[in-house]
Amino acid sequence: MYYIEKTFEISASHQLKLNYESKCTRLHGHNWVVTVYCKAEELNENGMVIDFTEVKNLIKARLDHQCLNEVLPFNPTAENIARWITEQIPSCYKARVQESEGNVAIYEECPTPCHQ
Repeated sequence: MYYIEKTFEISASHQLKLNYESKCTRLHGHNWVVTVYCKAEELNENGMVIDFTEVKNLIKARLDHQCLNEVLPFNPTAENIARWITEQIPSCYKARVQESEGNVAIYEECPTPCHQ
């Protein structure tokens, strides 16, 4: 199995829809640090799992300098964003989203079959 990891920063704002009172329900921004993890049993015709630039373009081009509430069809929590990222890249199995120092969400697809 081949693995790659791509880390990049996104500047974006969001406001959360919560069922409790929180300052996070007001519009605010972060310099998000995103790490995308991809894997493949075989390399593509170029000898890659996926081009690092393609990973960056698939995510950063859509989210950087955006209000995430306007470009994502869900409550833009770090957890939901991490899952969305894994769904955008076919070879992605895991995403790590850091919205601020010490606040990180990770989504990892369950291996088949997924045992709970």
